[in-house]
Amino acid sequence: MLREKINLIAITYTENDMGDPIETKTKTEVYAEKKAVSQTAFYQAAANGMRPEWIFVVRSDEYKSEPKLEYESEEYTIIRAYERKDKMIELTCQGLVSDDATS
Repeated sequence: MLREKINLIAITYTENDMGDPIETKTKTEVYAEKKAVSQTAFYQAAANGMRPEWIFVVRSDEYKSEPKLEYESEEYTIIRAYERKDKMIELTCQGLVSDDATS
């Protein structure tokens, strides 16, 4: 069931008068089903330097290759999009990853 609200985030880049890059985010609210990442998928991704946290299932016609999504005020990077045969797409995402080893 698509019960969770998420925002798909499209990003466009422009330049100001000084030539500095400006990032603009456009959010589109959609309904999704939240799923846990399987243990096998988690460890396979970790071996490649990724840290998947959630899978969100949305309607294929609502996903326009956005690179990020927002869920409960947290921003995630979409690391995999898997289109299913039932006109749904699974978006595997990870949160911000810190390489700070001081903790």
